[in-house]
Amino acid sequence: MDLVTDIGNNSAKFYLFNNEQIVLHTRKSGASYDIIAEWNEQFGIDRAIVSTVVNLTEEQKKQFLAIGCPVLWFDNSTATPLRIEYGTPGTLGSDRIAAAVGAWDEKPGNNMLVIDAGSAVTIDFVSRQGAYKGGNIAPGIKMRLRALHEYTGRLPMVEKEGETPSLGHDTETAIRSGVIKGICHEIDGYIDEMREKYGDVLVFLTGGDEKTLKNHLKNRIFADKYLVAKGLKRILLDNEKFI
Repeated sequence: MDLVTDIGNNSAKFYLFNNEQIVLHTRKSGASYDIIAEWNEQFGIDRAIVSTVVNLTEEQKKQFLAIGCPVLWFDNSTATPLRIEYGTPGTLGSDRIAAAVGAWDEKPGNNMLVIDAGSAVTIDFVSRQGAYKGGNIAPGIKMRLRALHEYTGRLPMVEKEGETPSLGHDTETAIRSGVIKGICHEIDGYIDEMREKYGDVLVFLTGGDEKTLKNHLKNRIFADKYLVAKGLKRILLDNEKFI
């Protein structure tokens, strides 16, 4: 069994792979990662990879090391199937690279736009030659909803779930539709721009808000909420001999 861990700004996601298949997955928002010991005791973990965009505490690191198996700490020095052409690779989020690797592993040899819709929306481009060219970062759905509430005097805090008409018919739907459809228009605009520049471009959508956005996009996409996890699994396999 392989343990894949993707630690973001707000929560940590854990995936247990049996070969290429995800057999268990969960999300933790607290400081303790006790699920690691539980899974190790129940199933036995042979290898692990950890991707994090935050600094872990010493106690959290110890929970990974206590597994007693090789652990790959994924960072900008870790080898991947992609050639990184980002100007500042040291500042490039490991989750962005993992999503790009996950997409490349599924459809190698294609131009692709990889969209990860979570706390932030990241839009990254990979060329058909396997070069990660870079991308853009924008606020995600919850961040935009919160900003409208906190930076105005009267706009309420609106949840992302609910009616999203083409034009809002009250304040709640105006905010929700403005945010969700606004993000979708952004994404569709990027897709159109990249296809005009590069020709055929495959589009992958992942992240916590993948389900919210996918039905509002006009362009055909590959939606896969496990894209980052699959990319990390690929990276773990490629680096097995180094851990």
